[in-house]
Amino acid sequence: MIGRLILTYPDTARRTGVFVILVLITLAIYGLGVSPAWIGRVLPTASDWLAANPALARLIGAMMIASIAAVNWKALRQLPRSFQVVGVWIELFVLLMLFFHSFDLSFAFIAKKVGFLISQGVVTTLYISVISIAVATVIALVGAIAKLSKNGVIYGLATFYTSLFRGLPLLMQIYIIYLGLPQVGYVISAVPAGILALSLCYGAYMTEIFRAGIESIPRGQTEGATALGLSPSQTMGLVILPQAMRVIIPPTGNQFIAMLKDSSLVSVVGVWELMYLARTQGQTEFRHIEMLITASMIYWILSVGLEFLQSRIEARFGRFNVR
Repeated sequence: MIGRLILTYPDTARRTGVFVILVLITLAIYGLGVSPAWIGRVLPTASDWLAANPALARLIGAMMIASIAAVNWKALRQLPRSFQVVGVWIELFVLLMLFFHSFDLSFAFIAKKVGFLISQGVVTTLYISVISIAVATVIALVGAIAKLSKNGVIYGLATFYTSLFRGLPLLMQIYIIYLGLPQVGYVISAVPAGILALSLCYGAYMTEIFRAGIESIPRGQTEGATALGLSPSQTMGLVILPQAMRVIIPPTGNQFIAMLKDSSLVSVVGVWELMYLARTQGQTEFRHIEMLITASMIYWILSVGLEFLQSRIEARFGRFNVR
């Protein structure tokens, strides 16, 4: 019956659906308890009425926010797709900045400290992350080949490694390496301990990525390379891996972005990376939120840059898949 009505009166059904969605959004905003104080800033004459009728003011504020969102949605839909994306990014970024501005931040303090955060924290963070992802890639390649081996001993070693380091929290691995190795006579400093922990942990995850990428290549490729007289190592390096990179690169790029953020965990052992400096610099003048927000924006900018680089690499390898 409902389906017949929708087919008979499509415009009415669409308007009804839009109205229901607006009502649900309004109720959701009202339920979240969003303050209607912003109405008083836009209409100062309504401030007294808002204070005298808090519940009704909250409902009116929710309705106005839902209506503004609906009008904004309709306006964005009139634009080409590329402009829609840019418009959404700009609007959400402005809302994010307004949210941060409500914290009453000291921008002078941020300006004074941001240079040190970049010159010391960002450099250290990138240094740790780049070395770790390089080592993790080598570990992953070796681990993937081992997991594809018919040798039971090699396969057992690879599966035990991936199970152990995927099963333990990264923070625990950092502590075990930094505090545990000295117990057996090998003293390791904070930065190498952090790099080793990140490499082993992400190497275990990336092992499965490399294994899946290698297995995605049809067996006929290996058989053809063997028929041409290529050795197993030549087959892997010249035939299998170049084709498997199309499958390997996207999740590997995601792992690098995740590692960039997880590198903040090495701050627990005193490494002067971005998060450690954000915490310590904020303590000097009790400006914690300024430093945390600044650090979060720097992480975001680094992630956006890595996402762009990843998309370019994917496009490059994707060219070889075009028929």
